[in-house]
Amino acid sequence: MASGLYVTPFENNLEQTANYTIDFSSVTADRFKCMLTTTYTPNYDTHKHFSDVTNEASGTGYTPGGESLTSVTFVGASGTITWDAADVEWTTSTITGATFAVVYDDDLTDKPLICAIDFGGAFSTTSGTFKITWNPSGIFTLDLTP
Repeated sequence: MASGLYVTPFENNLEQTANYTIDFSSVTADRFKCMLTTTYTPNYDTHKHFSDVTNEASGTGYTPGGESLTSVTFVGASGTITWDAADVEWTTSTITGATFAVVYDDDLTDKPLICAIDFGGAFSTTSGTFKITWNPSGIFTLDLTP
């Protein structure tokens, strides 16, 4: 499975339906979180909410629901929109077999999913730091030019 954006939350946000008002900006941003999963398989067309995610990772140093994203930025320029945040990490953690990072909006009641990042394998820590270093181009970038 590959990384991707969840369709329904973005579609609902653009249409301003189903109580979706995801604020991606850095000034008044919603509280976004990043959780780790083990054997979860994202369905980008049908999964919509935090409750659709299965097999969340666990272990020492890992808080259920994941870590809050900090330094969130949302920038549009030259036909491209980039959404980014500071790298996220779980220090002094013992986490086994994490395969995906799932980012969601923790401010809204139904906690809409934003994206899932496929690690391409299972990663673990033993009393160490589990760190996700986001792509220098952002967590995601949308090219809006035809």
